[in-house]
Amino acid sequence: MNVLSAGLAGFGTGLSLIVAIGAQNAFVLRQGVRRHAVAAVVALCAASDAVLISLGVAGLGAVVTAWPAALTLVGLAGGGFLICYGVLAGRRALRPAAIGLTTRGAAAGSLGSAVLTCLAMTWLNPHVYLDTVLLVGSVAADRGDLRWIFGLGAMAASLAWFACLGYGARLLSPVLSRPGAWRALDVLVAVTMLRDGHDAAGPRAVTPQRARS
Repeated sequence: MNVLSAGLAGFGTGLSLIVAIGAQNAFVLRQGVRRHAVAAVVALCAASDAVLISLGVAGLGAVVTAWPAALTLVGLAGGGFLICYGVLAGRRALRPAAIGLTTRGAAAGSLGSAVLTCLAMTWLNPHVYLDTVLLVGSVAADRGDLRWIFGLGAMAASLAWFACLGYGARLLSPVLSRPGAWRALDVLVAVTMLRDGHDAAGPRAVTPQRARS
């Protein structure tokens, strides 16, 4: 029963951190609506979270806390990337295509481009480290011998969320077949990226934050 309780607690903690509109979630949502490289993007996001959660449970959070300059460097690089991506999304919103959403692979960009963007959204986002390595790691430590069960629960939450977001987003395709709706999504993506980019590049304390995904 203790094992189940620890797993469910980890699942709940992971889900509470990841279910928020942020750079990573906005990107997964856009890929899901376009039906382009969804499996690769979902797998990369979930696998990245699994690696970071494992590092947090193993105790790397203490190292990050002791060396905040590392997080600052990641924040500067990631902030610049998110701001650039936000500007591009804003440009699409201001100059939308004459047609609505297209789900054809040829028009959606290459798989390599989607993978590289996904990796940057994940590993250059300091909020990811704060949530997975620091917060999940510190809460898992309180579970003692069951900390890895707690971590597995958090990993399961990550996989479940990204799968639902990526594959569930296609349900929005009929709505986003209209240029106006697609333009609104690009506005949301632009605002999200610019906000997260500003937060990432600006001064920060090494404390857990929400809306990283």
